[in-house]
Formats: sequence, C-alpha cells, structure tokens
Amino acid sequence: MDLITIIDAVGEGPALALGGVAVGAAFGFAAQRSRFCLRAASIEFYHGQVGQKVAIWLMAFATAVVWTQAFILMGLLDVSEARQLAQRGSLSGAAIGGLMFGAGMIMTRGCASRLLVLSATGNLRALLTGLVMAVTAQSAYRGALVPLRETITAWWTIDGAGARDLLVILGLGHGHALAFGIVWCGAAYVYAVRSRLPASTWFTASGVGGMVAIGWLFTYAISQASFSPARVTSITFTGPSADTLMFVLDQSRMVWNFDIGLVPGVFIGSLAGALLFKEFELQGFKDGLSMRRYIVGAVLMGFGGMLAGGCAVGAGVSGGAIFAATAWITLACIWLAAGVTDFLMDRETPAAAGVPTPESASGRAG
Repeated sequence: MDLITIIDAVGEGPALALGGVAVGAAFGFAAQRSRFCLRAASIEFYHGQVGQKVAIWLMAFATAVVWTQAFILMGLLDVSEARQLAQRGSLSGAAIGGLMFGAGMIMTRGCASRLLVLSATGNLRALLTGLVMAVTAQSAYRGALVPLRETITAWWTIDGAGARDLLVILGLGHGHALAFGIVWCGAAYVYAVRSRLPASTWFTASGVGGMVAIGWLFTYAISQASFSPARVTSITFTGPSADTLMFVLDQSRMVWNFDIGLVPGVFIGSLAGALLFKEFELQGFKDGLSMRRYIVGAVLMGFGGMLAGGCAVGAGVSGGAIFAATAWITLACIWLAAGVTDFLMDRETPAAAGVPTPESASGRAG
C-alpha cells in the first residue's frame, strides 16, 4: 500500500500522526535500550572520562547525519523547505535558548527526550518534569511568555534559505556532509570499542539516529504525495510535547500531524522496552529540594527549547543532520551550558566524585 492510498483512506493528518507513532515508537525503544542522553554524554566529557555515554550520543548523531545526507544524495529527500532552513531564524534565540536548555538539562538530570523515555519506565520525577517543561513551552509558544520569547528572538535574526544552511555558508556539498558523518561514525565506533560498549547498545544507539533520518524521509514523502502543503520535519520534543499536552486538554483546537503522534509513540516504544527487559520501576523524588531543582530546570528547558527552535534532539540531532546553522549554534551552547552548570552545581556531589548513587547504580538516570 503506497502513501497516496493511505492518505486517501485516512487523510493526510492522520497519516502523518500514524507515521509519527511508528517513528516515535522505534525511536523510544532504541533510546530506552541504548540509554541515549546528551546530558549523560556531556557530563562524561567534562569529567574527562570519555567512554560509553559519549560513544552512544556520537553514534546516534553521526548515524543521523549519514543517513539524512545519503537520502539527499540519492534524490529521496529534499530538506530545503524544512523550517530550520527555509524560514527566518534567530541567532540570539539559538544561543540564549541553547544556554538555557543546557543548564536546565543538567538540573533535571536528563534532556527532553530522556525525560520522556524515563517517564515510560515509571520514573515519576521525569514525568512531572516533562509536564512542567511542556506547560512552559506552550506558554512560550502561545501564552504569557510569548512577548519575552519574541523580544529575545528579535535581537539578532538571520534570513532563511542559504543564510541558515551551514553547507552553503562553508561552500560545501552534501557529499562533504556525508563524509563528515562517516568520519564521526568511525570515531563513535572507536570510542565504543575502547569503552567495551556492548554491540547491542551501539546498534540501538545507531537506531536512534536512523529514526531521525526516517522522520525526515517520511514527512518529505507525505509532502510530495499530498495535495495540500505538508511540513517537512523530523524528531523533536519541546514543541511536540506542548502540542500533545494541548491536544489532550482541548482537541478542538488541534490538528493531526506528525508531532501529535510522535510523543505517544516514543512513550509506547520506551514502555515496551522497559517491560520487555523488566526495567519498569516506579521512582519518585527524594525530597523537596530536589523537586525544586527539577522544576526550575524544566522551566529553563521548556522556554529555552522554544526560544532556540529545538531541543537536544530537535536542534542537536535533527537540525544538525541537515546542517542548519542555528541548530549547530544551539547544540554548541547546550554543551557549553551543560559543562558550566555541572561545574557549579554538581562537581562536589557523590555522583560527580564517582560514588554510585541509587540513580546511577540502576542505570536509569539521564
């Protein structure tokens, strides 16, 4: 059954949502099994102990670049109309939003995708944090925080098209981008071998990146098969989390699209992985102080993600895979803020000193 037949049978919106569920479920399962998390990778990097967590993140990122650029070179994908490239962007929003998201990510002990994955494994801390992040993101998108977001966004803007395409800026082609991805895939493999990362883990980590590329490919294919304009996009979590929350609260105001299916899909895939491997376990907050830390971090991530136009996955992997300049700025600022925040807040904690904690011992921390 081809896409046109599916669209004729259920409609464009539901077809996109079903695709979002499928891509999200595969992403969620792969992320749960690989323990994919930018926060964990950044801490390992800044503590000078580059090993499994960096290898996992790098494998996912490089795989997303390789497959996305390969699809483009094969003529199967055109991302020129993607929001991250075609629309006017904000350099100030990318930088400040990235810094806020990176700081919040350390405070909540998990990036947006990791919080969703952990929620499906029974982590109530992650569930509450994700809800606060979604509410904040919705407020920054359509609510009380819109004036602040628009003010910061307007400080330094950049035109769309070539002005936001890092390959155009650097005078490079998609072949160069593919080679870049292959080199970093090789580096990720070397780190994986040196740190004795199980083959099953680096395989599922590559599945995380592969699903980002499939997300781009699927939404582009729908846009070509549909008679009405359809947005070309891939996996991201800040905006979709806000949209999913509003869809639950008021379905009359929402429309079916890829993002609406993505979040529940990731939850389903993560839950399946946790149940299949007997890793589902209810966990809560230890005390009020830790709860306040998580809530503040969630607010920073929600507003920062909307300000930057993407989260650690939306900008850092999906946007990075198509070489959107603002996405790379966001990713760099997330890494920078993560290192500074970890140094200021967590360097003297038992976990930072290498002493196992209940979270780190379970392997379920972000």
